[in-house]
Amino acid sequence: MRALWSLNPYFIRYPWHLVAGVFFVIASAAFAVYPAIFIREAFDTVAEALRAQSDSSLLFKSLLGYSALILLLSALRGGFTFLMRQTLIVMSRHIEFDLKNDIYKHYQALDQTFYRRNSTGDLMNRVSEDVSRVRMYLGPGVMYTINTAFSTGITLVFMFQVDSKLSLITLAPMPVLVWAIYRVSTLINQRSHAVQQQQSAISTMAQETFSGIRVLKVYSLEDDQTKRYAESSEKSYQLNRDLYRVNALFAPLMMLLVGLSTVLAVWIGGEGVIEGRLSPGVIAEFIYYVGLLTWPIASIGWVMSLIQRSEASMERINDFLRVVPAVSTPVNAHNAKVKGAWTFENTSYTYPDSGIQALKNVSFEVNPGETIVVVGRTGSGKSTLVGLMNRLMDPIEGRILLDGVDLRRWDLEALRASIGTVPQDPFLFSDSIADNISFGSINADRSDVERQAELADVADDIRGFAQGYDTVVGERGVTLSGGQKQRVSIARALMKQPPMLLFDDALSSVDTETEVTILSNLKSRLNGLTAVLITQRLSCVHLADRILVLDQGALVQQGSHLELLAQPGLYAELYALQSQKS
Repeated sequence: MRALWSLNPYFIRYPWHLVAGVFFVIASAAFAVYPAIFIREAFDTVAEALRAQSDSSLLFKSLLGYSALILLLSALRGGFTFLMRQTLIVMSRHIEFDLKNDIYKHYQALDQTFYRRNSTGDLMNRVSEDVSRVRMYLGPGVMYTINTAFSTGITLVFMFQVDSKLSLITLAPMPVLVWAIYRVSTLINQRSHAVQQQQSAISTMAQETFSGIRVLKVYSLEDDQTKRYAESSEKSYQLNRDLYRVNALFAPLMMLLVGLSTVLAVWIGGEGVIEGRLSPGVIAEFIYYVGLLTWPIASIGWVMSLIQRSEASMERINDFLRVVPAVSTPVNAHNAKVKGAWTFENTSYTYPDSGIQALKNVSFEVNPGETIVVVGRTGSGKSTLVGLMNRLMDPIEGRILLDGVDLRRWDLEALRASIGTVPQDPFLFSDSIADNISFGSINADRSDVERQAELADVADDIRGFAQGYDTVVGERGVTLSGGQKQRVSIARALMKQPPMLLFDDALSSVDTETEVTILSNLKSRLNGLTAVLITQRLSCVHLADRILVLDQGALVQQGSHLELLAQPGLYAELYALQSQKS
């Protein structure tokens, strides 16, 4: 239950739902048990009338009165049961809403390392399937636990007031049920963990299949992937089967124990009637009590199973909620208008998962309004540079200054709002082209969208679509070509009108003619902006005030295009190689 304790703050958010729900549970339990008294009196009245051979009309009126009282109490019980569900179940839906939002917000605060270590399918399963299981504890679990406690307690008080001996004998089978629940609860918890882990594996496989459907079709691996999915589903089926086999033990065991309690009530109660110690109505009363205890006792097994599964899910949720973001906004964060002066001081970064050192003691400066082009071979650390400037991760050694302030002291939202980034792998949302371009730009109108599309040289392509800017691009922009996606991403970055631009090999998927057009448009747009252009192709070097050359994570050269060509080194080699290919 320790994992479920973390839900206590959510209960505090809805105190009136909880207090009112408990009151309605008590009222429902009280009105459920009182009919037993009138059942006993009705049976005793009939027995006495038969013994005394009294007027049948008087007997009929008495039974009619008892029936009316029992119906009234049943109606009141039903009303309070309805109110009980309307408060406690509704409370669980509110908490489910809050919990999903908190998890989603926490996911967005986590750094890139977390996402490299965890699969998308597993993340989705925890925010959907696991939260749904936890809600079953928050609603039905809590409701039936309280109901069982009060119903059982009130019923036992009434039973022992009538006859202690008969009560003890009738309840004798119940400890066996408690022992059985204790024995299997641990097994249920273990198997619930296994079921949820396998469910995450299935979700991950499905997500990867749908995202990589093009690759599967190109390699004709649909049947192989279907077979893998079927094997994973079969494993999930077996784990669920093992879990429900344990759960299936409860129902027949409960029915057996309830039947045994009924037999004991009739047998021992009959002996009491023969001895003159009990009235005939007591037998009927105790049969009603046994029936009244059937659901509370029966729900113990179901609630225990539900709680065990909820605890397993909450442990999985807490595993992620306990992860502290490696990158976050500090207390008293620096928040000012960005000028665009960057300073890298002996900056190094090593990826924690692979141990690859992407940057090694890199030092350079970027002046406000300066355009820097960063070149180098594949794997030289260029994209890592962009990630550090966006503060998607922090350097392992050294530091990065923006306008003279350590980047770790900046307000994250203010920092990233000041940078327009075009990633190496452009991501588009399943929305219209216009909404993708205006994404993150408040109060953007269509004319602004069209203007930036012209600068990114994608406007003609968009006008060629039947729905123009209202064309929905599909998941991850699947309906657009690689070059179109890159140009839409460029338009999106320009749409923010930020003081800084970071282009991470943003033109790798476009042809040379389009690249020249875009770069010509950018040359006027970059006037006054601080820009860092990462590239492997050297066609944009004419935009650079300065060129940085990276090799195996180290800054090996820097200077203007003519200065770097005049000296032997990696830049001259790359330029000569690309000139020969051209």
